Amino acid sequence: MDALNLLWFHWIADGSTQHGLLFWLAVRIALGASWLSVALMAWAAWRQPAERVYFVAVCLLAAASGMLAHALAAAWNLPRPFMVGLSPDWLGHGSRAAMPSTHATVMFTVALCFLWRRRLRPTGVALAGLALLTGWARIYLGVHFPFDVLAGVLLAAMLAAGLAGASLLVRQLLAARPARLPQARRTLSRPGSQ
Repeated sequence: MDALNLLWFHWIADGSTQHGLLFWLAVRIALGASWLSVALMAWAAWRQPAERVYFVAVCLLAAASGMLAHALAAAWNLPRPFMVGLSPDWLGHGSRAAMPSTHATVMFTVALCFLWRRRLRPTGVALAGLALLTGWARIYLGVHFPFDVLAGVLLAAMLAAGLAGASLLVRQLLAARPARLPQARRTLSRPGSQ
């Protein structure tokens, strides 16, 4: 596993020299794509008022996913590429543990949750694209190994699947509820039913 992780890292990463436009673009993506994602989320919430409760649930899940990613990274305590001399610290990043990538976890959690809902799917596609670009940029700049980002994607998939399951359960419960209410009213209103 480590050999494959290193192979992919050396294939994707910039290394120890700055290479003009691609380097400049990677820095902008690594530092700014998450803020662009927040703006897209806010736009989607404004454009789709029927999805606002779901949007709040996604925001809460995103916050929880970030905390979970930090806790897992602290527990596993795996170094970042720049911490082991494979790349300069181009972003001036702190020397915290790396796996899973918190950026990947949070951004993919939101993207997958948006992709699951039909009305939010177009925004979800854009969010997934930004998450992929951010993962690439953070590997390119030596902040993460590829497996750090993949671990974030896997964690995000599990969390998004949990929200999808919970959402389906709530919909089923709400759909069944109105059917039971008229029957209960009829039962209670019959003479001698008390």
